[in-house]
Parts: sequence; C-alpha cells; structure tokens
Amino acid sequence: MKVFINASLIDGNGGPVINDAAVLIDGERIVSAGPRAAATWPEGTEVVDVTGLTIMPGLIDCHDHLASKNYDMASRWGLTEPTSLGYLRTAKVLEETLLAGYTCVRDAGGLDIGFKEAIEEGLIPGPRLVLTVGILSPTGGLADRPSPSGHHNPFHVDARIPVGVADGPDGVRAKVREMARVGADQIKFATTGGASSRPGHGTMDIEFGKDEVKALIEESTALGRTTMCHAVGGPGLRMAIEAGAGSIEHGCYLADDPDLLKMMADQGTFFVPTFEVYEFHSTVSAPHMIARAQALMDVHQESLHKAAEAGVRIIAGTDAGGFVHGDNAKEVEILVNRGMTPMQAIQAATGLAAQCAGLQKDIGTLEPGKFADLLILDGDPSKDITILRNRDKIKMVMKGGEAFVNTVPVATGSPQPVS
Repeated sequence: MKVFINASLIDGNGGPVINDAAVLIDGERIVSAGPRAAATWPEGTEVVDVTGLTIMPGLIDCHDHLASKNYDMASRWGLTEPTSLGYLRTAKVLEETLLAGYTCVRDAGGLDIGFKEAIEEGLIPGPRLVLTVGILSPTGGLADRPSPSGHHNPFHVDARIPVGVADGPDGVRAKVREMARVGADQIKFATTGGASSRPGHGTMDIEFGKDEVKALIEESTALGRTTMCHAVGGPGLRMAIEAGAGSIEHGCYLADDPDLLKMMADQGTFFVPTFEVYEFHSTVSAPHMIARAQALMDVHQESLHKAAEAGVRIIAGTDAGGFVHGDNAKEVEILVNRGMTPMQAIQAATGLAAQCAGLQKDIGTLEPGKFADLLILDGDPSKDITILRNRDKIKMVMKGGEAFVNTVPVATGSPQPVS
C-alpha cells in the first residue's frame, strides 16, 4: 500500500480544496481520500510526504482524435508515409497524452480497437480509451470524404475502421451494428456540417433526417451504446437534442435556441463545446474554415454561459488532434478564459467528464474503490489553471496505481498511527 500525506486535495466533485489531506492506495485502487486526521493505514505502508503539492484526479478529454496528424487530404488518405509509421506515430501520441496528465480520452474517430487492446495489455503506455472508431453520416455528410476531384480514398487499409456513410433507417441501423462489432464503445454521428466540412456544406446545414436519427439512437441503445453527436447549429442541432443524443459536440449556436438548453438539462444531455479546435480553425485553416470559425466565436461563448445557467453538464474536449497533440489542457484553460471558474473547468475534465465517457464508477473522482488515476502538481490549479499545461509542474501522473511520471519526494517514515 502507499499513502500520500500533507497534500492539498481536489477530489473532482467540484467542492473546495481539502487541505492537509491523505490519499491511500492499495494496488490499482483508492482506499481512502480526504482529511489526514481521519485517515489510517496499516504498518508497512509506503508513506510519501507531498507537502505543498496538490493531488487531483487524472484529466479526461472527451473529444480527441488521437490518430489524426493533419487536415490535408494526403494525410487523411494515408499517402504521406508507410502505414506502419503512422501507427507508431499514434502510439507516441498516446504516450505523450498520458504524460501530459490525461489518464482517459474519449476518441471521437479514427482510432481502432487495437490501440486500446495494446494499452490494456501493457504493450504501449497510454490513457484509458473510450472509442467511437468513426463518425456516421449520410452521403454528402462528414463521413463522406471525396477528394476535390470527386474520387474516394482507394487506399482504405484498416478494416477495423469502417467508412461511416449510411442512408435511410435500415442503413443506419446496419452501420451502428458494424461500428459496435469493430469495437465502438459509443456511437458518434453528425446532424450538421461543420467548420472543417467542404465549401457549400456549413455549420447550419442538416445531415441525417429525423427518421435516421431515431433509428440510430434506438439501435445504439439496444446495443448498450450511448451516443455523441456532432451538431453545430440550426435544425440539425435541434433534431439531435430532441431525439435524445447522449452528448452534443460543439453546439456553438445553442444560444440561438435557449429552449434546447432546458431540454438538455432535463434530459441529462452533455455539452462538449470544443473551443480549442475553433481557435485553430480561426487562424490556420483553409479560408472558408477560418471564416466559419470566426463567425461563431461570440455566439459559442454565449452558448457556454447560457448552458451553465440552465444547469447543463459542460464537458472538456479538445477536438484538436489534427492540429496538436499533448496540449489537451489548453481546453480547460480556455473554459476558464470563456467564463467558467477554475474549479468548474477542472470538474468538466474530471468528475463530469467521467460521466460523459460512461466510466464514472471507476474514474473521474478520488474516492474509495475507484482506480488510482491521479496527478500530483506543484501548485493549485483551482487558483492558477495554467499549471495543468506546465509539464514542469506535473510531478506525478498515475494510472491504475502505476506512476508514468514521478518526480515527487522519496518515501518517508510515517508518524501516523497504524489502523
């Protein structure tokens, strides 16, 4: 067993920092986490004094694309390098994401189940993964990606990542079943275009119809999968919420339809605004993408504020894999810059994020019985959220009781009476 003493504790539930805390770990699980005065541990426990440091849950990104390297067509089609080299780059991304303090990622498309199995078997280091495998859309939607010449990718080499195009309720049901078969933990679909979709198919344009969305959610539910929906604005956004999508990804124009926010709060629909990706799109993307991203900036922030006022559960997700990896905590910082308190933003990337990922029984908060997924930081992110992006301030990254980063002091003797 191991116990960390004299810590400041952020437990991930959104409450105030607990000073002079102790966290007791047995193997891969937490035994206790709370005030040191209430803690006991058996003789022989390894005791680590972390005076002046903060312990908090490992961070969770609920919308990343870990296998994405770039947004250009050649990269998306896998033409720029050997497939094996691309896989190795992804393995490195997984490691870097873990070392940055992210012990869980909900991948929103492009990652096959082999990476999840490799992490679980200990072949490569990486965060816990919740997979969608790919995104579902109708012909002409986000999953339909021809080149400007009109050709589709003839080099699709990974049979574990099916093309997500489906039309009609029967076609959609079959595609949901296929995604589940290849290992999708959640089903991702689109009801609108996006900032990065082709010219002529923008953020307010509809994709699936109501009958298709109804069939998709019904089939996902029947297979024990929750859903996440790319929906930016307009009638497609309303359709997704009214149909009961598990989470709304982006939701930039929610402020234009405030009745939807009450519906989301009442239904328990999560809101993953993904500000980080729009900051990139607004500066370094193709001209039509820059224009779309800049146009939604103000209403996107207003949507965040109105969602918080309505009681919607707001979740941290970057969607920035095509631009940068390993700086996932930038999204948490942006949430604070856009109006959330540091503790609200931390909860959006810990306790609430675990609920969105469907893993709340095991991770997200530091409580007895949960996995020992935690960070030890030099400083208090509830006072200075930028600490989460500073690798020098991250003194330990632990996942399931195993430390992947560890520069905390060595174990000491214990003045604490044994139990």
